[in-house]
Amino acid sequence: MLQPLAPVQIDRSVAAATTSAARLILALAPVHAARVARTDTLMLDDLDIGNRRLTIAGRARPLDDLTLKLLLDRLEHRRRRGPNTANLHLLINNRTAAKTNRAGNHWISATLRGQDATLERLRVDRQLEEALAHGPDPLHLAEVFGLGEKTAMRYADFARALLEQAAEQT
Repeated sequence: MLQPLAPVQIDRSVAAATTSAARLILALAPVHAARVARTDTLMLDDLDIGNRRLTIAGRARPLDDLTLKLLLDRLEHRRRRGPNTANLHLLINNRTAAKTNRAGNHWISATLRGQDATLERLRVDRQLEEALAHGPDPLHLAEVFGLGEKTAMRYADFARALLEQAAEQT
């Protein structure tokens, strides 16, 4: 059964994210439940900074203060390092700045490789946290994260079991 991550596990991953790209990537998984495969395909056009929106996998999501700050930091870094790049991907690295292809899953995941709180585990933890905070409602989870019905029901079942377990202990 899924268990929430311990704060110390999350703290170690946060400490490992030392670049503007790594900090942004780290925020996208737990805050927006973005999969690595979706993160590496984000384009500059997916950002609507004026309206504080970010489109991930076709779903527009509101930008919280933390993600907005990290996005602006990353865009400033990008402007300083490669102002003339034609690459329209949000996340680029030294190799992809002179091309138009994406940075790739391997590069995106590299910072947290070997950590307990990987990007995938942080994404899962975020969805579980939502189910615990708002009740084990699969419709709510499907709406918030764009989950399929089976996946939403699985998270709701995990949350229900954790909530029942906590109630039994008290």
